Amino acid sequence: MDVRLNDILLMKKPHPCGCKEFLVLRVGMDFKIKCQSCGHEIMLPRIKCEKNIKKIIREENKEQGQN
Repeated sequence: MDVRLNDILLMKKPHPCGCKEFLVLRVGMDFKIKCQSCGHEIMLPRIKCEKNIKKIIREENKEQGQN
């Protein structure tokens, strides 16, 4: 799966605060993601994180849609 820094991940299961969107801060064997609602940062193994991703939202896609 092609996950890059600063992508927004829409997850299958929500964070306890209720938000399903997470910002990618670190990519490698582990992912560091940040909840877009409460700001909590989480380190997850790559396999576990990729299994729970529903959709990847990229900044370049947002910019192209606005033009």
